[in-house]
Amino acid sequence: MLSSININGQTRSVDVPEGMPLLWVIRDELELTGTKFGCGVASCGACTVHVDGEPTRSCVTYVEDVEGAEITTIEGVASEVASAVNQAWNELNVVQCGYCQSGQIMSAIGLLSENRNPSVKDIDDYMWGNACRCATYQRIRAAVQRASQILEA
Repeated sequence: MLSSININGQTRSVDVPEGMPLLWVIRDELELTGTKFGCGVASCGACTVHVDGEPTRSCVTYVEDVEGAEITTIEGVASEVASAVNQAWNELNVVQCGYCQSGQIMSAIGLLSENRNPSVKDIDDYMWGNACRCATYQRIRAAVQRASQILEA
């Protein structure tokens, strides 16, 4: 199946089987390896990308379902919110092993794009589906709060 997708601001054509998860198109066909495979059933968040600005689990999203949509991967995020999140992550040394971090960051950008001043409960509720093998949840929460402060400055 020949499919045309808009990814990170570029239209790309891929010839892949119908029903192929977007994750594998991103990683294997387009060689954008920042988006990670974690569980394959949308439970861990490692594969989170933005589809039309919404955090989406790419492991259960089929390539044919995103034709005409704007897809953004960790490699393509570029906004005021993304810069604030990146700065906060670096300031607070959030990353431990780093495997989940692209998904965590994509979800944090989604949250702060919707709500620039989230409460702790808002952060926990929004980020709930993102698993971290190293349990850096408190650092992640603190970085989301710090990014919010950066955006308010």
